Amino acid sequence: MTSEPVPSAAPSLLIDTDGGVRTLTLNRPAAFNAFDLALKAAFLPALLAAAEDPSVRAVVITGTGRAFCAGQDLKEHLRLAQAGDPRIGSTVGEFYNPMIRAVMTMPKPVIAAINGVAAGAGAALAFACDLRIAAASASFAMAFAEAGLSADSGASFTLPRLIGWGRAQQMLLTGQSVDATEALRIGLVGQVRPDAEFDAAVSELARRLATGPTGSYAWIKASLTAARSDDLAAALDFEDGAQRACFSSVDHREALAAFVGKRRAHFIGS
Repeated sequence: MTSEPVPSAAPSLLIDTDGGVRTLTLNRPAAFNAFDLALKAAFLPALLAAAEDPSVRAVVITGTGRAFCAGQDLKEHLRLAQAGDPRIGSTVGEFYNPMIRAVMTMPKPVIAAINGVAAGAGAALAFACDLRIAAASASFAMAFAEAGLSADSGASFTLPRLIGWGRAQQMLLTGQSVDATEALRIGLVGQVRPDAEFDAAVSELARRLATGPTGSYAWIKASLTAARSDDLAAALDFEDGAQRACFSSVDHREALAAFVGKRRAHFIGS
């Protein structure tokens, strides 16, 4: 595993690359990995860099300690509000919205490895990822209303699509916490693993994706995104274009050759 240098202004983000898997670890355990100005300054560029790096074929987002991410650092937020800092009003447009766009439009799979508490924008970050795997001790809470805030970080878009309108309203309006077992039952996560097995399960999933057909994954993500707002005819047209692109890919030809040769395909990600 190679460790990428962490920007000196934000040592609270750890960036590691191993076998095509880029792992971004929020590393403010004493603050439940909440986003302060320094972490924001590091995290968004790290997402964009992962998207642009052709050697990265899968991305994992996780946290250290007992939390995945508690969302906005409210202690810092209060200090900035008391000082009349204008960054209070711009943080959604300048950080949270671009963060969610970067995750959802990244042309490679993004895994949320939810090791503990995920709240507010931290939970919404997990919901924006393509796959969600949770430790048994993980939990989710849409804590916006309890802070006198509206939903942000794409929660109003992603949450109803994951669990339905009624359950999304329940979570957003009441701030109720959902444990890992219930999260699996209602569709917030795809799998839950015992804490002792969590890291190994995340690594196995990430390695499988990193050795898969990256170009195919990118088109699948794009097709799902387009279908959210398109009608059937437009969705079918988009699928036609995506499939035409895949037909000419190296990975598709390799998959066909592997099928005929009765062997395992070796994808190169193009």
